[in-house]
Amino acid sequence: MRIVSGIQPTGNLHLGNYLGAIRNWVRMQDELAEGGECLFFLADLHAISMLHEPAALHRATLEMVAALVACGIDPDRSVLFNQAQVPAHAELQWLLNGTARMGWLNRMTQFKDKSGKNREGASAALFTYPVLQAADVLLYQTTHVPVGEDQKQHLELARDVAQKFNNDFASEDAPVFTLPEPITPPEAARIMSLRDGSRKMSKSDPSDMARINLTDDADTIVKKIKKAKTDPEPLPSEAAGLAERPEAQNLVAIYGALSGETVDAVLARFGGQGFGAFKPALAELMVEAIAPITARFRGLLEDREALDAILARGAARARERAAPTLEAAYRALGLVRG
Repeated sequence: MRIVSGIQPTGNLHLGNYLGAIRNWVRMQDELAEGGECLFFLADLHAISMLHEPAALHRATLEMVAALVACGIDPDRSVLFNQAQVPAHAELQWLLNGTARMGWLNRMTQFKDKSGKNREGASAALFTYPVLQAADVLLYQTTHVPVGEDQKQHLELARDVAQKFNNDFASEDAPVFTLPEPITPPEAARIMSLRDGSRKMSKSDPSDMARINLTDDADTIVKKIKKAKTDPEPLPSEAAGLAERPEAQNLVAIYGALSGETVDAVLARFGGQGFGAFKPALAELMVEAIAPITARFRGLLEDREALDAILARGAARARERAAPTLEAAYRALGLVRG
């Protein structure tokens, strides 16, 4: 079993990033400790499909490596790398562009969403983004790809590309590509803003009080939880009582995500109590969970040599795993390689 998953490097990482995505990667790594392998990559090539600031991308890539390792990704047990150090990703995308069809790409909803009303002004990279995603997973003979609802369409396209390539250029008993299967990771906690329970926690929120950053110290976390928006009613004794109370629902969900309890279990303990009692308990739990991550994260950010070494080692391992598939694709297409 080989799992491949990527994440775009973004700066100002926060609790929502950790509980919403990164923690699931750590779980997958631990579950595949025997008899499988995880490859996790930073999708920096995908990031340049949109307007970006080069210095910010460079900084965010290093921050993401530090965050992943701080949160529990072990570079010795998983292959952790960034696309830019593995040229096979871009090479295979070009080879697959001959197999992917315009009609398939025109149906991709993400291009429509990201380009908005200015499709003529969008980059060609944004349009062919799904072909690079296909290359990302097909390159490693991936057996399984964790997908959320918004990525199912892209995995289906990757399977279509692989199937057509195999049909057109390979024999049935010796296919070039493995068709990856989707796996649905455990439902990730949806963490909302501490200032507005109807909006996701975001690095772009103008108020720093709206999020818990992975670099926040204990005092800052306690302050932010204390000032988090709530309502005057006490907590209910069961989840149904949180309907129409987005801020209360968010804080209870965060507690449950950090403690590993269901919302009903959290409410069984705190139901009937006000936020004056619940917030200190949440802050204490959060500090306990985040403090080790913060310390490790900050330490890694100050050790550029260690970050470079992690990426270099991961990229070398990824290039080694990618080489046979890339060579097979070149050979199947009849390209002369010397």
